[in-house]
Amino acid sequence: MAIVKNEKTRGRPRAFDREAAVQRAMEVFWAQGYESASMPLLTEAMGISAQSLYAAYGSKQALYREAMERYRTTIGGFGQRALEEEGDALQAIMRLLRDAAITFSEAPDHPGCMITTAPAGIADDELILYGRQLRTISRDMVCRRLKRGVDEGQLPADTDCAAWARYVSGVVQGMSVQARDGETRAGLLSIVNIAASALEGLRGS
Repeated sequence: MAIVKNEKTRGRPRAFDREAAVQRAMEVFWAQGYESASMPLLTEAMGISAQSLYAAYGSKQALYREAMERYRTTIGGFGQRALEEEGDALQAIMRLLRDAAITFSEAPDHPGCMITTAPAGIADDELILYGRQLRTISRDMVCRRLKRGVDEGQLPADTDCAAWARYVSGVVQGMSVQARDGETRAGLLSIVNIAASALEGLRGS
């Protein structure tokens, strides 16, 4: 557990738990998005002053990146786990989609996917490039898992892995948006069932 010194009080400086603070910042960014996560919201959730935030993390953007990495390696790591743990390529993708539906609907205060809500667009803004990179990494993981399925004889040799990876990413991102709009877990799982039927058709294509 990393302990970071906070602002000075009478006698001696107060410390805060950096990991716990990043966890709370992650929840704010996840719920609000980068732009709407104001400094007052962040500092209140983290239990520190703005001065301490800048001293510990450098900037709001640096804090966001650290919070995003925490999301990717904890709650948001469901996709990588599914792709690595399942022996069959299509079962791995289907598990990824099911786990996405469950994860996106689990916390009503911050539904959906934090990576999906990362800044997007065609501009060269640093955060937009960062969000694009995160989504590309996720899509490429799916593509590599499908290619492995082809290599292992689980999928036909002519499977367009890149196109199917774009499709899977589109389903995940769409579920994230619908979850943020209040769609239920049952509603998201109904999307998964349709996507699973489409994926299952790959075996016989």
